[in-house]
Amino acid sequence: MIAPPFGEEHEDLREAIARFVARELRPHADEWEDARWFPNSVFERMAELGYLGLKYPEEYGGQGGDYLHDAVLVEELAGCGSGGVAAGVGAHIGIATPPLWKFGTADQKQRFLVPAIGGAKIAALGITEPNAGSDVAGIKTFAKRVDGGYVVNGSKTFITNGVRADFVVTAVKTTQEGGHHGLSFLLVEKGMEGFSVAKKLEKMGWHASDTGELAFQDVFVPDENLLGEENKGFYLIMANFQWERLLMALGSVGSMFNLLDTAIAYAKERSAFGRPIGRHQSIRHKIAEMAVRAEAGRAITYNALRLFYEGHDAIKEVTMAKLKTQRDSFQQADDTIQIMGGAGYMKEYGVERAARDLRLGPIGGGTDEIMKEILGKQIGL
Repeated sequence: MIAPPFGEEHEDLREAIARFVARELRPHADEWEDARWFPNSVFERMAELGYLGLKYPEEYGGQGGDYLHDAVLVEELAGCGSGGVAAGVGAHIGIATPPLWKFGTADQKQRFLVPAIGGAKIAALGITEPNAGSDVAGIKTFAKRVDGGYVVNGSKTFITNGVRADFVVTAVKTTQEGGHHGLSFLLVEKGMEGFSVAKKLEKMGWHASDTGELAFQDVFVPDENLLGEENKGFYLIMANFQWERLLMALGSVGSMFNLLDTAIAYAKERSAFGRPIGRHQSIRHKIAEMAVRAEAGRAITYNALRLFYEGHDAIKEVTMAKLKTQRDSFQQADDTIQIMGGAGYMKEYGVERAARDLRLGPIGGGTDEIMKEILGKQIGL
């Protein structure tokens, strides 16, 4: 049964992506996790299959699809066995290239978006700083106006794809005004003098992805690399928040169903006290709760996706979906570990990795606390 807002075309795409994930990504999950890196050839192969440009126009090398095609991709990527791989690809297609598509000039789209869709250039979004995360008004990285462009000084941290990125869509202050005023975005390119990766950060999860701390020391960025209007960067940030949070919800939904399948399979195979553990009431009831959790997450997320896709103001529904699914997916992993016992705690089964990877959900893309603040205002408080 096909669930709205998806149709038959999307389900055909889902089957194709699921085959790709199972054959070309999942078999390498352990290897890439141990290496703390996945190869750039993943981007190249996904570009070859058209997966990096599903929602982008054909004139830029895309597939001419829409947000629903990207939604299918993100949901199915959850089956790759590595939150780091899903995060690296997701950052490229979900948060770094959309601002180029929406706000870029014709020249910028040719120089950055086209090679990004083609897998020749990898993108990152640079907003978070040591003292500015959810509070983007706290950004300190400053771009001083000079003849022909800007000179940038400052730093960014927790940047997914930050180590490997060929360009970073970078939030900077372009005036000394406080608050959200004076934010702008610059396209900072690898190789620009004074721009460097200060270090690759080690993380609790997402081991296969590269998370970087970036440094800007008197980096000259030309005028043609200003993305959107000067001092109007806050609107650029807000324009993609709903989509980013929907993608996080979709990824968590995919993970919850994958974990449910894992728990069911183990409960059927593992025996204790003379029968499969799935026939013991305590295990059976826990798995029943997991099934409800996954289905509820999918329902609330698909509803938010449908409203967003149809052009409605879906801030409340998207916020609910993000808030509901992130903590729930971590609980789903924890329940799977409990069902599997010692096996769940072991590295070889991949469930402990899922728990570590999913723990970022209540933090990234807006913390649970921020989601509750937004939701409180949306319901009139």
